Amino acid sequence: MRWALVKVSLAVTAMVVIAFAVPLALVVKEMASDRAFSNAERRASGLAPVLAITNDRAELDRAVASTEDGAAGRLAVHVPAGDEPGARPVEIGARRAAEEDLRTTRELGRATVVEVDGGSVLLQPTAVGSGRVAIVELFVPEGERSNGVATAWLVLAGVGVALIVGSVAVADRLGVRMVQPAQRLAGAAHDLGEGRLGARVPEEGPPELKSAAIAFNSMADQVVQLLANERELAADLSHRLRTPLTVLRLNAASLGSGPAAEQTRAAVEQLEREVDTIIRTAREAKPQTQATGPGAGCDASEVVRARMEFWSALAEDEDRKVRVAGIERPVRIPVARPELVAALDALLGNVFRHTPEGTAFSVDVHNGDDAVIVLVSDAGPGIADPTAALARGNSGHRAGSTGLGLDIVRRMAEATGGDVRIGHSVLGGTEVRIWIGLGARGAGGTRRGRRASRGRRG
Repeated sequence: MRWALVKVSLAVTAMVVIAFAVPLALVVKEMASDRAFSNAERRASGLAPVLAITNDRAELDRAVASTEDGAAGRLAVHVPAGDEPGARPVEIGARRAAEEDLRTTRELGRATVVEVDGGSVLLQPTAVGSGRVAIVELFVPEGERSNGVATAWLVLAGVGVALIVGSVAVADRLGVRMVQPAQRLAGAAHDLGEGRLGARVPEEGPPELKSAAIAFNSMADQVVQLLANERELAADLSHRLRTPLTVLRLNAASLGSGPAAEQTRAAVEQLEREVDTIIRTAREAKPQTQATGPGAGCDASEVVRARMEFWSALAEDEDRKVRVAGIERPVRIPVARPELVAALDALLGNVFRHTPEGTAFSVDVHNGDDAVIVLVSDAGPGIADPTAALARGNSGHRAGSTGLGLDIVRRMAEATGGDVRIGHSVLGGTEVRIWIGLGARGAGGTRRGRRASRGRRG
């Protein structure tokens, strides 16, 4: 499309330049010729007073020789013979025009131009007596007729080339403005088709392509949301199945001893392991959904506010004090909204599951030049072995934990070049620090090695 626009612009501009430049060049040439003959006619008319006074050859010779054209051999005077007996015509200078041309000029009574070798001659009739007409012949070289024409044509050619180059440049820029959004849209569609669900395109360009980019980004967000909902639905099996499994385990424990009781307890344990496997598979099969394009990302402040509204109801029921800071202004991060929601829910869910009721907690957002830091702190008992808690899938042998909560947070942070650290909070319990890089260097970025071995909850 880009080159097609350039070719069309080149063809149209070239035709316009030719349509205007060629006639203008001919007009310039004609004007130069008219100017040369006008000057020649003016110079030829300078001999009219002399011819009106005298027809003497000597006087005419001196008059012709005194002019610039006469000294250069370009001026001639043709005076017809008088009525006196024995009068003869007077010829001054070298004649270039034919006798027939002189006769025609006398009959017409006006100046005429005759083409001769090397240029043209102007034949200017001048009355010298009753019925007699003298002809002043002035030679105009071809170079004088075309004086300045070459320069004017070069200027016209330069203007024409400049117009063509300018139109091609403008068409190329317009083509780029139209083609680049289409190429980005095609590339993002290809990436999405290959499973890179974080592919987004900038919502810019011509109105039609901008609408297509908006529709594509909306479609991609819906795909990501549908997959996230599917994974969460599979992970919710832990909440739906663990309650009846607990009842089965208690009932199995009350069966006493015996082969049947042991088989029942073994079956319950196997069933619990299968449920954990389903949950881990749902979590680990999560595709890459972090933001990868200029049109992706989310507002961390808005996400924190939305999730805190959700968790605050449960916190109020359990008499927990909640503090939120740093969400007064928008904080853009290169993370898809569903990913940040999942990470916050994992951390806040840990607080509710692994700290007693009434334990206070807080969420702080710090916006830096090259990173955004999200702190989730609580006043609970802390983590006995932070190093072991950091191991992937390690639940610490706690009932109701699959050991994948902080792994969700870690993968989200490392996808931006950041990391996750665990330490002691100012509230006296655990502090989880999420470092989200704003450069989006991808997983395994420069900050990955800085992750402290402080542990996690699971």
